[in-house]
Parts: sequence; C-alpha cells; structure tokens
Amino acid sequence: MVSRSEQRFIRINLITIIVTLLVILAGGIVRSTGSGMGCPDWPKCFDRYIPPTDVSQLPANYKEKYVAGRLKKNEKFAKYLESMGKVALADSIRHDKSITIPEEFNPGKTWTEYLNRLAGVAAGIFLLLTAIYSFNYRKTAKRIIVLSIINIFVVGYQAWLGSIVVSTNLAQWVVTVHMLLALVILAISIYTYNYAKQLNKAPSVIMYKILWLKGFLFFTLVVSIAQIILGTEVREAIDIIAKSLAYSAKATWISKVGSIFSYHRDLAILVIITNGIVYKMVIDRFSGKAAPLLTAKFILVTLFIQLLSGIALAYIAFPPAAQALHILFSTLLFSLQFYLYLLVYRTSTYKQ
Repeated sequence: MVSRSEQRFIRINLITIIVTLLVILAGGIVRSTGSGMGCPDWPKCFDRYIPPTDVSQLPANYKEKYVAGRLKKNEKFAKYLESMGKVALADSIRHDKSITIPEEFNPGKTWTEYLNRLAGVAAGIFLLLTAIYSFNYRKTAKRIIVLSIINIFVVGYQAWLGSIVVSTNLAQWVVTVHMLLALVILAISIYTYNYAKQLNKAPSVIMYKILWLKGFLFFTLVVSIAQIILGTEVREAIDIIAKSLAYSAKATWISKVGSIFSYHRDLAILVIITNGIVYKMVIDRFSGKAAPLLTAKFILVTLFIQLLSGIALAYIAFPPAAQALHILFSTLLFSLQFYLYLLVYRTSTYKQ
C-alpha cells in the first residue's frame, strides 16, 4: 500500500522530470535562435530581475561593463582549471578574443534567454521539493533521500556552469558538459521516480529469458549517449561556422562541418537499428498493458520524431523549430530508454 506522502513524492518527482525536459526544450530554443548571450550577466539580466525591453533602459557603457565582468569571471574560472591541471585550457580561455566582443542588445533574444532561466528556476524549485519530500522514505528507502540530495548539488553545479557558459561567450566544450549534466539530473530523477513506484511492488516475473534484453538495453543506452555527445559537437562546429559566415548561407553550414557530421549521421543508423531490436525483444517478452511494452512504443514514436527533426536540420537549412525539437527528443529518447532499462532490470525469468 502506497501512503499519501509517498504518492505526493512520486507525483512531484514526475513533475520534476517533465519540467527538466521543458528546461532542455527552452535551452534548445535559446541555442537555435542564438539567444544565449541575450543576457550578458548571470543570474540577473542586465543587472535586473526583470530584463529591459529597450536599449534606452541600459547604461551608456553597458557593453564595456559586461565584457569586463565576463573577463573577471573567466580569470577565476581559468585559475580553477589550472588547479585541476588544465593549463592549456585555461590559457585558451584567457586568450579567447571572442569573449571581448560585446553583444548588441536585442530584446527578443534577451527575453528568450530570460524565460529559459525562469524555466531553470522552476526546475530547481521542484528538485528542492523532491528532496524535501524524499524524507518520507527515511525508514524504507534511504537511497531515495541520498540521490535526491545529490541531485540538488548537481543542479547547483549546473547553475554555476550556466554562468560560465555566459561568461565564456558560449565556449563549445562548456556547452557540451552543460548538456551532459542535464542528462545526469534526468537520470537521477527517473531512477528515484521508478524506485519509489516499485518499492511496494513485487518484482515482475516472466516466462522468457530476460538477460539478453537487459544487456542489449544497456548497450543501446551507451549508443544514445554517444550520439548525444556527437550531436552536441556537431552543433558546436555549426556555431563556429555560422559566426565565421555572419550567420548567412545556412544551406552551406552542414557541408563545412566535416567528418564529425558523418559520424553523427552514421551513428543515427545504429540508434535506429538498436532501438528496433529492443522493441522486438520487448514485444516478444511482454504483452497487454505491461509498462515495458508501453515504454518501448513511446520510444519508437520519439525516435521517429527525432529522425524527422534530424532530416530537417540536415536538408532544410537548420530551421529553429527543428533544432529545438531535435535537442528535446534526443533527451526524451534517453529518458525513455533509461526508464525501460530500470523496468526490465527488476524483471526476472520464472524458474520452476
């Protein structure tokens, strides 16, 4: 029997997962519209809690002011990298001339980035609520408490890294780490959600062998993570190309990316094949309204939308909507695969 307090935790945890996905969607919109520097400072936006709507609301020296602020923060970050032995990386940040180029004020981009930050705050609040309500499990499942608290620290580090993303003028490798941390936050939330739901249920038992499915699902997860990393690197290469062409001639961007795009495209074929095999293995072992079967069906739908958005990006000159959807559905695909893995992991084969 699930108590009301436990039901409340499960509900808040689910909302947290949904809000986190919305934050990733908002980040995708920011990336696709080039609004990442819409707010040159962090956590405020032009030193305001509510950003300006017109350049007349800004101080005359706002460009010099925020460039100086970024340089100061980057110097601290460079010293942090040096303490970790990343001397070359620290020097590259210190000598990155693009950081000294101020962004022109654009109210549309400013508010797009501001709304992205508000979505991040909402996610932080729900993660905090999840951690608070996790104490309902202090006698039955302490790992839920530990993981929920760890997620708060991960989000705190993610927020700090978000400020570095701004101060380094969207330095490519920082954006990649920022994306991977979002997957970590999602994975922890999905794990605690599933663990809480299954806590009072007996493990599933089926008549068929499940070990191969467990192993292949893990492999599929690794492939998807690799694909997300490659996709982020493709996007980083596109950013460099777009800047060099003053954001013109979009139709030529893909052709200039190089081999990393070919790897990303070819790995997409493997992602399709592995998920198709997973679906076949699941329908061979589960039936009716079993949660693994329903999750596998959602994976196929998500994969189809992801494929369409990828085709649009490659052959229709990077439409902003497709960029945002591509990022969202890549993380949604990972989330569903991880959830399916957790469901299958608790399943065992019936033995007479």
